[in-house]
Amino acid sequence: METAEVFLSMAENKDPCVYILASKLYGTLYIGVTSDVCSRVSLHKQKYLKGFTAKYGVDKLVYYEIHNSMEEAIKREKQLKEWRRAWKIQLIEEDNPHWLDLFAAKCGRFDRPL
Repeated sequence: METAEVFLSMAENKDPCVYILASKLYGTLYIGVTSDVCSRVSLHKQKYLKGFTAKYGVDKLVYYEIHNSMEEAIKREKQLKEWRRAWKIQLIEEDNPHWLDLFAAKCGRFDRPL
């Protein structure tokens, strides 16, 4: 495969995404943005990303939205981070009323070695 083909193939797999993780039902929330939600959430689940999510056990994917560009996703992330907690909970519960971990449904079995 040519270098340009590899680059295009990688670019096709990118989905700018805003996501919300929770520690448990009505627990601690974390909002993030990424171009590869499966890889990023996998890193959170493995506690590979040191910091807030690892410290507070925030690793359940309870909400995500795909955007057309990273710029749109970043703008939306900033917007959601300014929202009141009650609004974030309402957003989650519109699509995921039982706060199920959506990781397996979105990503399948995703045991990518680090």
